[in-house]
Amino acid sequence: MNTMPKQEMTHKERILAALNHQPTNRIPLDYWGVPETTEKLMRHFGVSSYPELIKALDIDAIIGVDPKLVADRKNIWDIEMRKVPIGNNAYYDEPMSAPLADYETIDEIEANYVFPTADMFDYSGIREQCKANEGFAIIGGYISLTYFYEIIRGTEQMLIDFVAFPEIAEYIFEKLHEYAHENTKRILDAGDGKIHLSQVTDDFGTQNSLIASPEMLDKYLGKYYEENIKLVKSYDVKVFHHNDGAMTPMLPWLVNKGIDVLNPLQWHLPGWDLQQIKKDYGKKLCFHGGIDNQDVLPFGSEQDVKNEVEACMNALYADKTGYILAPCHNIQANTPIENVITMYNHARQYSKCM
Repeated sequence: MNTMPKQEMTHKERILAALNHQPTNRIPLDYWGVPETTEKLMRHFGVSSYPELIKALDIDAIIGVDPKLVADRKNIWDIEMRKVPIGNNAYYDEPMSAPLADYETIDEIEANYVFPTADMFDYSGIREQCKANEGFAIIGGYISLTYFYEIIRGTEQMLIDFVAFPEIAEYIFEKLHEYAHENTKRILDAGDGKIHLSQVTDDFGTQNSLIASPEMLDKYLGKYYEENIKLVKSYDVKVFHHNDGAMTPMLPWLVNKGIDVLNPLQWHLPGWDLQQIKKDYGKKLCFHGGIDNQDVLPFGSEQDVKNEVEACMNALYADKTGYILAPCHNIQANTPIENVITMYNHARQYSKCM
């Protein structure tokens, strides 16, 4: 049974209440943005650090903690990256090549590639990171097996493997799982009870449909979801699940596997009905995101942004529980900062009227 929210809540209390389906005194707010957007906002407010920006925006924010890569590798995948310009003086770091793309057998992969392992990281700084952000909800650990697969073998080849080379797909997923599972375990151990969320996540959706059938996704990923979600929950940590696109056919499967938080809610795409999803899953899922950053935030008017905020809150926050308002994904560099500020200001104001 819901209780009346406290008149005042800290950032951490507000996020944790939302995660636990308890009423909040105002809509909880989180931020995702590309570095260029973050820098523009910091210049606008005249601040020089991320904590100062959170304060200036008057948002709650979920803070991530990470181990340090200490192995002699370019990055965890040991691949060359390049900065690809995307306009507005912004860049994406993209892999120059997928290291496993051309291999046709498991023997070739084993002979030529070293998968990452948890031993490549130093976890000793996690506790201090948690302590430095003790006023906020903290997220640590990132398991996204299809995303990892796509980085090292390519999206097209992954889908081909599903059908034509299942033994390679099973081998790669097993190796990725071994690394990601142990990495998350060590992060949660190092956090010593200070971590509140951990990601067990993937991207199953395109702009129009799933990347593969539910049966095929279950075949390759089902057992790993069960193992990884069981791991996270054994630490009394919430499972944060990010899944882009038109992925709603997978919702029953994901809920059955035990996810706690669903992000990013791209509800303008096919298959989405926020009110129905709240009705069907609102007792089991906390929702995170919802504010469209493909069209509304970068190209809409301030009134469009307000309308978007109200639509999401009416559908997901009418009971004042289980929703953390945030952009659907990282706010892009072409987004007017006025729209970002309007999103947060109007969300706070509108929650007073609900």
